[in-house]
Amino acid sequence: MAGRVCVITGASSGIGYETALGLAQRGASVVLVCRDAKRGEEACERISARAPGAPRPALILADLSEQAQVRTAAAEIESRHEALHVLVNNAGAINARRATTTDGIETTFALNHLAPFLLTRLLDERLRAGAPARVITVSSDAHRSGHMNFDDLGGARKYGAWRAYAQSKLANVLFTTELARQTAGSSVTAYCLHPGLVRSRFARNNGPFGALVMAVASPFAISVKRGATTSIHLASAAEVEGESGGYYSAERPINPSPEARDPDVAARLWTISNELTGVDP
Repeated sequence: MAGRVCVITGASSGIGYETALGLAQRGASVVLVCRDAKRGEEACERISARAPGAPRPALILADLSEQAQVRTAAAEIESRHEALHVLVNNAGAINARRATTTDGIETTFALNHLAPFLLTRLLDERLRAGAPARVITVSSDAHRSGHMNFDDLGGARKYGAWRAYAQSKLANVLFTTELARQTAGSSVTAYCLHPGLVRSRFARNNGPFGALVMAVASPFAISVKRGATTSIHLASAAEVEGESGGYYSAERPINPSPEARDPDVAARLWTISNELTGVDP
């Protein structure tokens, strides 16, 4: 991975941090996109100490649920790098209560799907310049209980935390499916993955209830280091080169849900995502 530039979102902790660390230890130049400056800087310091042979990590601050900040982050990345080789769309959350962003979009859908969609689209030229390049999006097996409710994507009529989360994770897989089709022949490949049930800060944003849920699940969860292995594998392994559009778990390709494999649903989501982000289709 020496000489390769890798951007990882949500990299201040959890599997995002472990992914950035693993790639840095393989010699990559890593760019951490984080929301919190203090935690982001601390993550960069820890990676520098544990990957002394790699270039010093770069930090970009952005709340990716807000499209203006996604655009600012993308512009900053473009100003620093003529070419990108890996983009790991890792940032995500589950929200117990419905809320909307400054763009008027339901927060779970905005952060978990529209943010990686928009960031990837904005960095398209840099990824093509770095080809062979890879786009890796962290989904979840939660997508299997998800359904794309195109008549109520933001849950304005009926909101449920799990329903919104599962739909957003299904959107991740559909995004990867369509991205692979859109970039076919360009040497930019797309992958998505299920990291497993990971013992991390996930769901802690939901207060005591979220902490309780994770505490109950903790005995059955895997470490963040193990949870990052598939992301690192997809970013670095030679054997997945050219295998675009796949869904992976434990470093192996597996079949996602039937809806996740529907090209018509994927194409419709792509069109709607273009409209919601104002990206030129």
